[in-house]
Amino acid sequence: MRFPTRSCLLLLAAGLCASATVAATNVYQWKDAKGVTHSSDKPPPGQKYDTRRIDASAQAAEAASTAAPAPTEDPQCATARQNLALLGSGAPVMRDTDNDGKPDKALSDDERASQKSLAEAAAKAYCPPAG
Repeated sequence: MRFPTRSCLLLLAAGLCASATVAATNVYQWKDAKGVTHSSDKPPPGQKYDTRRIDASAQAAEAASTAAPAPTEDPQCATARQNLALLGSGAPVMRDTDNDGKPDKALSDDERASQKSLAEAAAKAYCPPAG
C-alpha cells in the first residue's frame, strides 16, 4: 500500500513543479518597417525586439478574486468608439507619413471626416445596438 501512496505524492509534486514553470512566459514585441507593433511568443529573427515577462499565475489569481467579471466588449468595437471620441474631440490627430513610426502630420479636415465615417461604419458593424 505504501508504494501507490508514494507514487501518487511523487506525481502530485511533479505536477505542481510543472505548473509553476508554465505559469510565466515571455512575450516578444517589435515594430516592422511600416511602424506596426507585433507581439509573439517567439522572438523575430534578425530584428530588434523588447521582451515582456507575463506571469499567468498572478493573472489567474486576480481573475479568481473578481466576484462578477464585467462583460467583455468586442475589441474592434472598443477601437471604433475610441476613434470616434478622438476624431470628434477637435484635438489634432496626427499620422505617420514617412513610416518611421512617429506621427508627423496632422489630418486635414477632409481626412478627419473620412476617418470619422470609417470609425462610424466600424462601430455600426462591431458594436451591439443601443437599447
